[in-house]
Amino acid sequence: MTNYWLIKSEPDAFSWDQQVANKVEPWTGVRNHTAKLNLKAMKKGDYAFFYHSNIGKEIVGIVKVVKEAYPDPTAESGGWLAVDMQAVKPLKQAVTLAVLKSDTRFHDLALLRQSRLSVGPVGAEHWAMICEMGGVHV
Repeated sequence: MTNYWLIKSEPDAFSWDQQVANKVEPWTGVRNHTAKLNLKAMKKGDYAFFYHSNIGKEIVGIVKVVKEAYPDPTAESGGWLAVDMQAVKPLKQAVTLAVLKSDTRFHDLALLRQSRLSVGPVGAEHWAMICEMGGVHV
């Protein structure tokens, strides 16, 4: 069973264009315990939305988990985890935070309920709706 996620990155630190150029990228630097548990729950083949936080505040692409959780090489201590993500495709139309907030169907989306969470789950129904809004199918 495929699970769906949303991962956030500040585009001035690491952008969708960099993810695409690198093809596969270790998702490192997560330092929140809830987000760490989400990384741990990710399985090879799961999909995630790539969200530009701070600048843009929009879902811009889709990535796939290609390597499950392993010790984050950027962490000095704390048992932090990383996963490897592979670029799949960009959204034809970015889906903004403002649009999601204005649509009552997304009131329980983790992105809106836990706005500071850098790695969060996305339910299958929300996944399908956001893909449709973004003009893509996965």
